[in-house]
Amino acid sequence: MADTRKEQERDELHRAIWNIADDLRGSVDGWDFKNYVLGTMFYRYISENFTAYINAGEHDAGNTDFDYATMSDEDAEEARAGLVEEKGFFILPSELFCNVRKNAPSNENLNETLESVFLHIEDSAKGSEAEDDFAGLFDDFDVNSNKLGATVAKRNERLVKLLNGVADMKLAYKDNAIDAFGDAYEYLMGMYAGAAGKSGGEFFTPADVSELLTRLGTVGKTEVNKVYDPACGSGSLLLKAQSVLGKDAVRQGFYGQEINITTYNLCRINMFLHDVGFDKFNIACEDTLISPQHWDDEPFELIVSNPPYSIKWVGDDNPLLINDPRFSPAGVLAPKSKADLAFIMHSLSWLATGGTAAIVCFPGIMYRGGAEQKIRKYLIDNNYVDCVIQLPDNLFYGTSIATCIMVLKKSKTDSSVLFIDASKECVKVTNNNKLTDQNITNIVNEFTTRAEATHFAHLASYDEIVQNEYNLSVSTYVEAEDTREVVDIVKLNAELKEIVAREQVLREEIDRIIAEIEE
Repeated sequence: MADTRKEQERDELHRAIWNIADDLRGSVDGWDFKNYVLGTMFYRYISENFTAYINAGEHDAGNTDFDYATMSDEDAEEARAGLVEEKGFFILPSELFCNVRKNAPSNENLNETLESVFLHIEDSAKGSEAEDDFAGLFDDFDVNSNKLGATVAKRNERLVKLLNGVADMKLAYKDNAIDAFGDAYEYLMGMYAGAAGKSGGEFFTPADVSELLTRLGTVGKTEVNKVYDPACGSGSLLLKAQSVLGKDAVRQGFYGQEINITTYNLCRINMFLHDVGFDKFNIACEDTLISPQHWDDEPFELIVSNPPYSIKWVGDDNPLLINDPRFSPAGVLAPKSKADLAFIMHSLSWLATGGTAAIVCFPGIMYRGGAEQKIRKYLIDNNYVDCVIQLPDNLFYGTSIATCIMVLKKSKTDSSVLFIDASKECVKVTNNNKLTDQNITNIVNEFTTRAEATHFAHLASYDEIVQNEYNLSVSTYVEAEDTREVVDIVKLNAELKEIVAREQVLREEIDRIIAEIEE
């Protein structure tokens, strides 16, 4: 019954989101408009979260009729300092989503009102522990953009539609059977990432792949100290640990780094929409390979990542990098044209002794020679590679490449490496493939048992990998099933004899006809 309610709520929510997007994307490109939809959802979320927090305190104190949304701004100001310390930010009653939305149709300066409200919310966190988490959060919600309309009146008309559309969504974060705000975020990002193709896939890992990575990284664990993603994009992969393990099972929170400022803003919004407190996440906007953050943090027990495939980086053009403690152990840097293994080495450096890292990889890094082979040699010789999994093709937005997963551990109990060919573990959905719950379970079960399985899995010894010159391609170790049709030679020969005999009869018939004509 609970699952039915969840599906009903989810379907209803998705229809509401689609209707908003459908109503408004005629004037604004869908990829740009996601910033407005998500920004409005975020504005509504923190308004309701803030109000509910204050109301709950008052109701517990016996003031059951209290509603923060009806207070005067002057009275509310008296509690600003305490609320900023507790919540990390402050919103005046008049600037709450519900009140701005109520007055929006008659507000000729709605764009200016929203711009002011957003600025006040960000400014309220200045000087507090939450300052970095709120700074610039609304930068991509440009209320004065021509993308919203050529005139102020047109822009305001669409802003009213946007506020009303989000207000009508069933997003109450306490009474829903689903994580409504979080689910709405995931649906919107998936919808727009699919439409955006390659640009969408750069920051959004599909939910099924996120689920697989997280489950691989948490086998045998009921909790972890914290989760880390060195290329965290919009943060959905990071947050999967919360749904897999449970909200309180990630004790110290979520950590990540993202180079793109817009995506960095989306990631922080995603944290709030999934009800992660400002003190439970630390997202940085820097180049992970060149300017890594979280140097001094306790190592991470869970690392999950889908870093960009084969991007260029400075590599050995920077002579200092070979002495970087993340890269120096391998004695060589990843090629300048292919940074993939630089992300692998970085993740290994940040990994706790008893932790697990599950990282999506471009397949070429598993077999190419040169510096990449030397790095693979380092990883194998030091017994860090636990498993390599071949995934199906067409799992990701914007690329049909059949990627792999490399699982790293620092405390392995043996020197073997498990190779799993999961290239057939999927179902086709429209133009893409998808991992079902059963597909994911099949892969995780094999990862857990490490059992030999014909055409599916092989546990390779260290010596076997050395003999293969440190080639880590799954196809080197797991023989693919021959699905070609078996030919019955006896039957084929009999058919050929019939054909030859028939041919002879036809030839004799033709000769007879020709002879009759010549007579």
